[in-house]
Amino acid sequence: MSTPLDASDLAALAALDALLQTSSVTGAARRLGLSTPAVSHALARLRERFGDPLLVRAGRGMVLTPRAEQLRPRVRDALSLATLVFEDPGAFEPASMERSFTLSMTDYVLRVFGGPFEARVRAAAPGVDLRVIVNAVDDAERLRAGDTDLVVGIYGALPPELRTRAIISERLVCVVREAHPVLAPTKRRLTLRQFVTLEHVQIAPRGQPGGYVDDRLAELGHARRVARAVPFFQLALEMTASSDYLLTVSERIARQLGPELGLRVLEPPSELGLEPYALSMVWHPRFDADAGHRWLREQLVESTQALDGLSHARPRRRLDASDPTAGEASGRRRRKAKN
Repeated sequence: MSTPLDASDLAALAALDALLQTSSVTGAARRLGLSTPAVSHALARLRERFGDPLLVRAGRGMVLTPRAEQLRPRVRDALSLATLVFEDPGAFEPASMERSFTLSMTDYVLRVFGGPFEARVRAAAPGVDLRVIVNAVDDAERLRAGDTDLVVGIYGALPPELRTRAIISERLVCVVREAHPVLAPTKRRLTLRQFVTLEHVQIAPRGQPGGYVDDRLAELGHARRVARAVPFFQLALEMTASSDYLLTVSERIARQLGPELGLRVLEPPSELGLEPYALSMVWHPRFDADAGHRWLREQLVESTQALDGLSHARPRRRLDASDPTAGEASGRRRRKAKN
């Protein structure tokens, strides 16, 4: 049965190796850059620890005991392994990285800048595997547990230790099908009355209906009917293209997919005062100094910078606590339901 190491054992490992390699207290002191008395004291402690003299006099020099001879290669190997822990890994080379990352993000991210991000990773790090899962209200817990390596989204209050960096800003627009029977082809902005009268498709990436738009309507004393709530941006756009529904959606994906789906983009009612928002990447601080993880984050940032990522002034960077898609809001509702 092995005995657990303590700090003194680890500190003595270098001294033991020097003594066993040189068979000399003076030689070991010279190798370690210590005084001879200090190494002599270290030898005394090692003798007590092993129950063996380790070095014995032989004429003018010293020789290793059988126990010390047995220890010599094992100590050398152990010290070499310990040295690797503190060794500078050298320049990071993405091309040599063989690793898997789990990313949590919406299909908006994959559609708008996932292509450039994928191309960058594939070209520079062919040994990297990427696994993408959908956003969830427990993204923060997944990061803490190590189930997810990086998430992209807009969140409510996050655990204070998590790192965040805004990477792209967006604004909300409305879309309807080109031949919508209620809205004239020349229409450029919806009135508030039209907005609340029409039936809506809502994108609920984390499975919770309601949110920012509904809160703004409630502040004005209005509500809308959400006829369909789906978790995916592209599906919501396709449903809108084949119906008379109205969809409020992020502008970039509306501009990308709208023409091919036969959709037209309209401005939301000015009374709503919808503010731009920012998507952030979030990670656990255990990866702050991880060269591979840091490189992956840089690829994500550079992919959004090519799109003039943070192009909106003062975008909101977090969800209100009342937003049902915010982690802390859903958590409170679950706790309340249990009481």
